[in-house]
Amino acid sequence: MTRSLRAPLLLPALTLVLASAGCGTEKAGTADDGGKPKASADPTPPTARPIVDRSELEARARYSQSAIELIRVTDVAGFAVAPQSAGVLGDDGFHSVYVTPRGGTQIELAVERGTLTASTCPGTPIGGTGGVVACEKDGAAWYRTSGQLHEYARPEDGHVVRLTARRHTVDRDTLRRAAAAARPANDAELDALLPKNLPTAPVERGDLPPVGDGAPNNSVPEGASG
Repeated sequence: MTRSLRAPLLLPALTLVLASAGCGTEKAGTADDGGKPKASADPTPPTARPIVDRSELEARARYSQSAIELIRVTDVAGFAVAPQSAGVLGDDGFHSVYVTPRGGTQIELAVERGTLTASTCPGTPIGGTGGVVACEKDGAAWYRTSGQLHEYARPEDGHVVRLTARRHTVDRDTLRRAAAAARPANDAELDALLPKNLPTAPVERGDLPPVGDGAPNNSVPEGASG
């Protein structure tokens, strides 16, 4: 599986992914008109759903290349995660995108190893844009702005959790609440976010000899023309 780029994804680059999220994709916790939660598309009561074995979740996390301890979720009124947006970020980080019901407004959640301090904050780009970054300490997090983007970045134990959005679509209070609510995914949330149907055996190549060092036999018999 191909790893994503080290820099967080630019929000505009996710437009095609999120367009499909608004059509036929189940989103847990999507808000309806008036901010009231919409009923889940799955009619099975939570207590009746099968419990996924933790070892299976860990195997699926390894396959996705995201460290299971870095996978985060958040709760923000009016938004729900687009499961197909979830994936690896950098070496073993994690990112996903939360969208409104029609997919028009987006908040990106990203987690990577590292830290963020007063000295490194201005030099750390937002969304990979490379623009000038202004930093403001807000409790345990940093409120950061750069061009049309803003984010809350919360350093934790050896990693940083970031919630990023466009300034004209998501206000600062909403972004702050999303950052404050970010937490490690539980087993049910991991099951919804991690890839399913993992391959059970490596793919075999038919052009390799059954003996020897495994390299194709390209030798030409003596006297044969090339």
